[in-house]
Amino acid sequence: MSLTKQQIAQRIALELKDGYYVNLGIGIPTLVANYIPEGIEVVLQSENGMLGMGPFPKKGTADPDLINAGKQTVTIRPGGAFFDSATSFAMIRGGHIDLTVLGAFEVSDTGDIASWKIPGKMVKGMGGAMDLVAAAKNIIVAMQHTSKDGQFKLLKQCTLPLTGVHCIKKIVTDLAVLEITDEGFVLLERAPGVSVEDIKKATEGRLVVRDNIPEIKVA
Repeated sequence: MSLTKQQIAQRIALELKDGYYVNLGIGIPTLVANYIPEGIEVVLQSENGMLGMGPFPKKGTADPDLINAGKQTVTIRPGGAFFDSATSFAMIRGGHIDLTVLGAFEVSDTGDIASWKIPGKMVKGMGGAMDLVAAAKNIIVAMQHTSKDGQFKLLKQCTLPLTGVHCIKKIVTDLAVLEITDEGFVLLERAPGVSVEDIKKATEGRLVVRDNIPEIKVA
């Protein structure tokens, strides 16, 4: 059973630590805001000028003036702040973001990421991704393991224009949790009911499998 987008976000939320300043990219990463574990305090930052972002609003309570960088309506936590994009990017470029969660079209087994352009297709653009991958202390990618037509997305080498080089530390897909080391993609966990062989078949890049691989614990 592959993970849903919500379950990918739940698993990534377990990587959050108390006191972290976190930036959530467009797509699956934004869902992480809904699954912050109890007992820890994290501050969510959005590059359009928000610090202290909360989870998505409940139905009927959305404020159209409160949006994240992906133009989705969000909430603001007590003590939250608003500022211009220049200040927001100063936070990012100054190395004040502990963790960034990004989506990706492709990731290589050396930690390269392609996330902003598919030639010939209309996508939302670069946004703050290039600044985030250059300055964040830790970067986790949330993505589907393969494309809708079964093409590899975890590659030996990215084929699309790069966002960053040798910068990705961990990936959570619908099939697995993987860490990137000098050896390639190291398999840490697998989705419930998904075999190691399934993951091997879906991965083009170097895949390292050690000992028994536990299943991802999801709700």
